[in-house]
Amino acid sequence: MKMGKAWIAAGTLAAGIVCASSCEAASSVTGTVGVKGTVTSRVCTLGSVDPNDSIFDLGVLVNTATGTLRNNLSVPPKILAGSFCNTASVITISATPMVAHSSPEVAPEGFASSVDYTATASGWTTAAAVFATSNSSNPGASELQPNPFAGNITVSLTGFSTRGGDVLKLVADPLYQGVVTITLTVAA
Repeated sequence: MKMGKAWIAAGTLAAGIVCASSCEAASSVTGTVGVKGTVTSRVCTLGSVDPNDSIFDLGVLVNTATGTLRNNLSVPPKILAGSFCNTASVITISATPMVAHSSPEVAPEGFASSVDYTATASGWTTAAAVFATSNSSNPGASELQPNPFAGNITVSLTGFSTRGGDVLKLVADPLYQGVVTITLTVAA
C-alpha cells in the first residue's frame, strides 16, 4: 500500500512536469475563425425637409404698381437632410411652373397665368442638377455621383419669369402653385 501511494505521487509529479511544458506551449497557439456578410441591396434614401419649413413661399408675386411679376423674387433654399446612397447614384430634379390655381389655363392677351423658374439641387454631385421650367429640354437635370455618398441636398429656386416677357401682367389668383421633385436612384 505504501508503494502504491509512492507510484501515484510519482505519476502525479511526472504529469505535472509534462503538463507544465505542454500547457505553456498551448497558451501561445492561435487559431482563426472567418467572419462573412453581404450587402446585396443597393439603397438610396432621400433626406427630409424640416416639416415646419417645407414649402417655398414666395409671397406676393406681383409689383402692385405695375401688375407685372416682381423682379426681386427670392426665397431661402430648402435642405434635404440625411440623404444617402450606399452605391453610385443619380440625382434628378424636375419642376413644374407655378400656375394660377383657379384661373383659366390660357390667360388673356397681355397677361400670364404661370411663372417659370429654375430649380437647382446641389451638394450631391460636383455639378448641380438644374431644371428650368421654361426650357423644353433640361439635359443638366440628372447628375451622376460615382461613389457611395451621404450628405445634405440643397434645393434652391431662382430666375423667376413669365413666358412672353416681363411686360405681361399676372392674372389675379389666390394661389399660384408648382412642384419641385428630387429623385435619387441607384446608378445602372
